[in-house]
Amino acid sequence: MSAALRLAEAFARGARRPLRILGASGQLGYGVPSPALEAGLERKPDMIGCDMGSIDIGPTYLGSGTMATTRAGAKRDLRKVLRAARSLDIPLVIGSAGSAGAAPHLGETLEIVREIAREDGLSFKLASIAADIPREAVKQAIRARKVLPMDTMPALREEEVDAASHLVAQMGLEALRRGLESGADVVVAGRACDTAIFAALPAILGFPLGLATHMAKIVECASICCVPGGRDSILATLDDEGFELESMNPVRAATPHSVAAHGLYEQADPFEIREPGGRVDLGQVRYEAIDARRTRVSGARFEPATAIRVKLEGARLVGQRSVLLCATTDPRFIERHETIFAGLKELVGSLACEEAPEDYSLFFRLYGVNGGHDWKMPAPAPREAFILAECIAPTAERAEEVVRTTKQCLLHYGFEGRLSTAGNLAFPFTPPEVAIGPAFRFNVFHLMEADDMERLFPVTVEAL
Repeated sequence: MSAALRLAEAFARGARRPLRILGASGQLGYGVPSPALEAGLERKPDMIGCDMGSIDIGPTYLGSGTMATTRAGAKRDLRKVLRAARSLDIPLVIGSAGSAGAAPHLGETLEIVREIAREDGLSFKLASIAADIPREAVKQAIRARKVLPMDTMPALREEEVDAASHLVAQMGLEALRRGLESGADVVVAGRACDTAIFAALPAILGFPLGLATHMAKIVECASICCVPGGRDSILATLDDEGFELESMNPVRAATPHSVAAHGLYEQADPFEIREPGGRVDLGQVRYEAIDARRTRVSGARFEPATAIRVKLEGARLVGQRSVLLCATTDPRFIERHETIFAGLKELVGSLACEEAPEDYSLFFRLYGVNGGHDWKMPAPAPREAFILAECIAPTAERAEEVVRTTKQCLLHYGFEGRLSTAGNLAFPFTPPEVAIGPAFRFNVFHLMEADDMERLFPVTVEAL
């Protein structure tokens, strides 16, 4: 019998006690500090959880089906947490496998887990949960007016559903709960809500969902909620009235202020958490210092949803990308950059499109002035600025042609007040043009009503 089912039996018999959950890593593949992980294991946790993905990294990994981390980095971290969980015979739950959680990401992650099991002589039951959504199911939901846009996205059209390279939905704790209840020792899920990773076991054991979800939202990022923030494992101790947080690195402190501030992380509203199954109200939450390094949190309340909605994510190919990287210290260039870039676009178009249509998009960003946001020119103007020119075209060759033409034209562009015919740009390396590869954009970022989670997120169990 798996550890999760043993815990459920013990709790059913009345052996109720606080639950210890170890958040091992905020994102597997970028390193799990060993001293903190080992310190966490010494505290005898009941479960280890790890997030492995996000859409913070942009649409390319979902669109391309590739991992954001290296395979070697992912395998190193997976080996650490697998060995840790099996050494204590406790559940290991991993969400958003392989960065974006689509079929290729989940498949690659599962293959790494199998490799580790073979190489290290580990035996356990492995549950996997796919997050890929059938396109026809989404189209039917569109026709039934059961799909809503998020943020500034337009209404979802069926052609965009077909155009997405991969189409996933974020599973909630219900799917992860089924994974644990299947008798698996290790659960690896495709795209999943971060909270589901850590709230599923408490839900099985009957802990209040508001407290469990709030705890999960914090520990999924490991010790980021501490001062100073870091990647070290964090231990949460959950009871029926609240939970305690402690970083497993003694130099990091989970203070009431730092933990409360984490409510701003990835949240439009710091006073609520929205999940497929409902909403967590954080309006009455209390953060109390236990000592200089630990904080106790209480007061979160769960409100069930009247309609279950899952977030759909999809990315489509928009072309091939090449970029130009250079810098300038010419104050006249910096002052007139908007006019220069407009003229340069026109000049490049006249040269690159003499025998072909304008089949590309060319963008400029001037970091130091308005590279990250559309600010007005500061006064005085910065002494130096970094120029990023980006071209997206139908083919890699076309993107490279446009960017190389852009470089040469920019290098000698004649603008008002120019003092020199050359030397107006500085290149960090040569060649300064870089072929990035396929370019994607999110074209599906919507909510879909769903009533059959078992069909949407099937659980598969295998013995290793």
